[in-house]
Amino acid sequence: MQTHFTLNPSALPVGHPATVDLLITLRPQPSAGPRAPRRPLNLSLVIDRSGSMAGRSLKQALNAAETLVEQLGPDDVLSLVVYDDKVETILAPSNVTDKQAIREMIRKVRAGGTTNLSGGWLKGCEHVLARRGAEMIHRVLLLTDGQANVGVVDPKVLIATARQKADDGVVTTTLGFGAHFNEDLLIGMAQAAGGNFYFIQAPDDAEEVFRIEIESLASVVAQNLAVTIAPVPNSGVQIHNLYSNYRVETQPGATMLSMGDVYENEDKLLALQLTIPAQTDISPGIPLLAVSYRYEAVANSIIKSFASTEPLMVSMPVVTIEEAMAAAPAIDLVLQISRIRIAKAKDTAIELADSGDVTKAVQTLRQISAELRQQGLDEHFEIAEEIAQLEHFVERLERRQFDSASRKEMRDQSYQARMRSRTDLSLRGTAGGSAADLDTTAAVNEGVELVCSREGGKLRMRVTSEGYDQSLNIQFPRTIREEGVHYVVDTLQLSANGTFYRAVGNIRRLALPGQEHLYKGTSRFGSTAVRRSSPPQASKVSARTAADLETTTNADDGVLVQCIREGSKLRARVVSDGYDPNYNMRFPRDIREAGVLYVVDQVIETASGGSYIACGKIRRLIQ
Repeated sequence: MQTHFTLNPSALPVGHPATVDLLITLRPQPSAGPRAPRRPLNLSLVIDRSGSMAGRSLKQALNAAETLVEQLGPDDVLSLVVYDDKVETILAPSNVTDKQAIREMIRKVRAGGTTNLSGGWLKGCEHVLARRGAEMIHRVLLLTDGQANVGVVDPKVLIATARQKADDGVVTTTLGFGAHFNEDLLIGMAQAAGGNFYFIQAPDDAEEVFRIEIESLASVVAQNLAVTIAPVPNSGVQIHNLYSNYRVETQPGATMLSMGDVYENEDKLLALQLTIPAQTDISPGIPLLAVSYRYEAVANSIIKSFASTEPLMVSMPVVTIEEAMAAAPAIDLVLQISRIRIAKAKDTAIELADSGDVTKAVQTLRQISAELRQQGLDEHFEIAEEIAQLEHFVERLERRQFDSASRKEMRDQSYQARMRSRTDLSLRGTAGGSAADLDTTAAVNEGVELVCSREGGKLRMRVTSEGYDQSLNIQFPRTIREEGVHYVVDTLQLSANGTFYRAVGNIRRLALPGQEHLYKGTSRFGSTAVRRSSPPQASKVSARTAADLETTTNADDGVLVQCIREGSKLRARVVSDGYDPNYNMRFPRDIREAGVLYVVDQVIETASGGSYIACGKIRRLIQ
């Protein structure tokens, strides 16, 4: 394992205490010979098929599962578990030799029921342990879009169990779909188990995320990496702040961090802040910290433990005040540390908002934005994007529009920045704002035309007008980005380093032919006119059976209801997230049919509480 450190500032002024940022980089040792074949995988794919997954989410999850199967080989072992109220193994642990048969099993999966997350996940762990081998990578991939509402539902118990399963040798990666899953639970499970977490904001992103995870698994070169940091005794050096978010264990005179798997082409970054007391003498280098590590890797077909032969000693020169002030900052370090510091600020803001202190949450985000600008870091595209993102979250918080999707996006961005160093995972998110309140123009005239599109799970701006480099990114207010919308700006200004453009001047929405009627006085953040709607009415249908109902393949625009048989009765229950599936429901009896999923316009709770009423149109969901 190659290790090195970088400090900012790079030197201490004599006679003055200091606070410094430290970045420790751990990099796999490059192979001297040909690349060794990847280790066989022992995977269990655990798929939520509850009613809330019905429609595009489940379809894209299953498509991604088929893509995963294509990337596996005969030495790999795969099991498939699906769950709603009940848990079903549709493929027992098997070597991947008949891909067509596995694909056919996947294509038969249908949605229905509630979410027994714990049961499905534990069954997946059981299958992985059943085929555990010394040279294999063992992992459960848990896919869900909902809350655990059947079986074990306590997040603390599930997270503690994930850590226990990791100690048994089974790592869990969690993948959350849509806006209704519990991100704190899925992130907690992934961190406790040493796996990864992914937010699949749009179902179309599922295959890309699966590709990233399988690419990572195929490049595992070390596991259970643990790094120990020990301040030099009697030096007065203290770890003031830990920016990274690895599992921490405090030891006498040291701090140990569990950093999970090491991937071949992905550095492990550990960012922290130190406080150092004033030094009385100039020195070429005073010792601050000792850094050591240990990990496990396969050698000669056996899992062996490896450790650093001697600690990496982090030291720092002590110079005159003039020399310290003249020392140029290491810009790469500043950018990497800033990215991780921003991520921690996002987590802090979420904690404050959750506790009800929105004002302080906003202050936290604004403060770090101001610091970044003061340092001139907004001249770098990634930081300029971070600032746009922070301003977007501030506006959502101030407008009391910080919804579930925004929270998930913010937590995902923070998780990836504090745990991973892949650029294709940084700043993912498509929950932009709205262009509805912008002035509209029907022609570009003297301006520059831009378009907002989704690229790799991110909202990106691209220039379509001639005379500009169309490959360059564009810094543009996040709060008005909306996928598919065309904009006209006065001009584009090239950044100081020539790597991206900034939108400058007035911004208008371009009304393309046939779109002139769109965005008339409405906004995603509200409306200029309030329409008073009549009270919801209980559903009435003329259909005699479920087969006579109008059908739909889209479950996104209503509430999902399922009929189940309880003894001699057919009971309707809500299976969309945010509703209690144990409540009885007023639902037309003629169309009740066991196992059928219905899409209802609206579901309301009765005035007395404890039961629901189906309101509006009822359609039958076709899967």
